[in-house]
Amino acid sequence: MKIVVDSVEGLGFAPHELAERPAEVGVLMADAAHFDVEYVINPFMEGHLHSVDRARAVAQWQALQAVYAGLGYQTHTLASVEGLPDLVFMANQSFPAQLPTGEWVALMSVMESHHRRPEVEVVEAWYTARGARTLRMTKGDHLIPFEGMGDAHWFPGRRLVVGGYGFRTSREAYDRIAAVLDVPVVALRLTDPRFYHLDTCLAPLDAETALYVPSAFEARGRALLERLFPRLIEVPLDEAVDLLACNGHCPDQRHFVVQRGATETNRRVQAAGFDVIEVDTGEFLKSGGSVFCMKLMIP
Repeated sequence: MKIVVDSVEGLGFAPHELAERPAEVGVLMADAAHFDVEYVINPFMEGHLHSVDRARAVAQWQALQAVYAGLGYQTHTLASVEGLPDLVFMANQSFPAQLPTGEWVALMSVMESHHRRPEVEVVEAWYTARGARTLRMTKGDHLIPFEGMGDAHWFPGRRLVVGGYGFRTSREAYDRIAAVLDVPVVALRLTDPRFYHLDTCLAPLDAETALYVPSAFEARGRALLERLFPRLIEVPLDEAVDLLACNGHCPDQRHFVVQRGATETNRRVQAAGFDVIEVDTGEFLKSGGSVFCMKLMIP
């Protein structure tokens, strides 16, 4: 099924009717040795130039990697590169997938900021060295703006992509993803510049449940989310903005890993039956990233 749906009227399927998708077994993270705020390309970076405590950032990064290892995931580390401070946000440079044939492929990002474009080559080399086929986000000679898993999420357990567009990623990107991966895509237009990536305003927990920030979506997007996830949990706006609570991550449909201090979000997640694991990503918040941004789930 190679379709892109952007309204309830076009949603001719339920997620549970789609083919199952194998769970990821690995986590890729780029070390934080060169992380800093060296430029301003999002609202969170304002006022934080060259303010990162590098030792603290490295310790926070190590603690997050240990959480994934403790949950049973095989962890992989990509060496940082001087001059690429945001390489550490591994969700952004690519979208890895397995085709229906089982082949491992990665759609490589076309980053909006020129500061971040060299990161894509570094990540592509990592894939190539491990036998994955990399694909370009192009239509003829035209590059299609796309920022990887910052905007494109797999629906838990199914061959369905939920994608955000409007700030860093083009709506056209999802036509390419649907065609290449042979999957349906639900496309959601983002409307608030504070939530410029989908991973800042939507966090799927399992096939029934997701966290979201309602004001980040237009009405038809909210209607689509209500159809996809019978149990939508609203994240308080202050926790979504100040603590990036929607940038938490539920890798196994049981544990929710999130920046510490998001008290009301965590209460609601626990009330829904999930275990909360709080971590400190305070240094990375200065650059507009937290848990989900800092890792890439891989087959």
